This record gives sequence, C-alpha cells and structure tokens, in this order.
Amino acid sequence: MPHRNAPLTELGRLRLARCVVEDGWPLRRAAERFQVAVTTARRWADRSHLWPDTLAKAGITHKRTRPYRPQTNGKAERFNRTLLDERAYAQPYASETARRAALPAWLHTYNHHRGHTALNGLPPASRVPNLRRVRHR
Repeated sequence: MPHRNAPLTELGRLRLARCVVEDGWPLRRAAERFQVAVTTARRWADRSHLWPDTLAKAGITHKRTRPYRPQTNGKAERFNRTLLDERAYAQPYASETARRAALPAWLHTYNHHRGHTALNGLPPASRVPNLRRVRHR
C-alpha cells in the first residue's frame, strides 16, 4: 500500500498551502481535499509563510484579482495566452529542462523587442524609465 502522502506533489503542496494560508481553509478541509493527514497539511501551511514574509521585507503589497474578471486581470490572462501561443506550443522541446532553459530568452524578447499594440508597437520595457538596459544572449 502506498504512503498516504505519496500523491502530494510539489505543486499540490503549494496549492494546499495557498488554500490554508491565503484562502483561509480549515486544516481538516484542506487535508481531506488533498488526501493527506492533517499534520501534513499543517506542516505545509506553516512553510508557506516564506512568500508573504519575503513580500513584506521588500515593501511589496500582494494584491489579488477576482477570477474570471477580464476588467481586472485581462493583462495577465493575455500574457498567459501569448505565452502558450508563442512559446509553449510554438515548437516541441526535447525535455522539460530544455523548455525551462528557453524561457528567459523568450521573456527578454517579449519585454524588450516584441511590439505591443496597446503601446503603439513599442515593447513594455520602453515604458519603464529607470530600467537598466542589458543585452541578452
């Protein structure tokens, strides 16, 4: 018989922690939803304080948007769609490592060279006045 917490992947742990810490789920509910012991749910929820603590130290306020609300999260949704269309599905990758290695170059092109219609054909980096210009290989 497999270990009770075997189905809890790294992504599952993160989702569990978000449900408890950010969404306020009771530990028992999260444990049942993710099919783990309550003690495991507590352990992963306690570890998730790193993110809010890091934001607080940097003076950043975490803001959430309502899901499925294009008026407030349309830019993020559009970026996700572009990421899928132009990168994720544009070419096959030999491995997950190769796919991850290609992301920084794509992000650089997207932010520094690819024109955006909302910016009259300029890249997003053109709107940041104090951005240090770095050449990307």
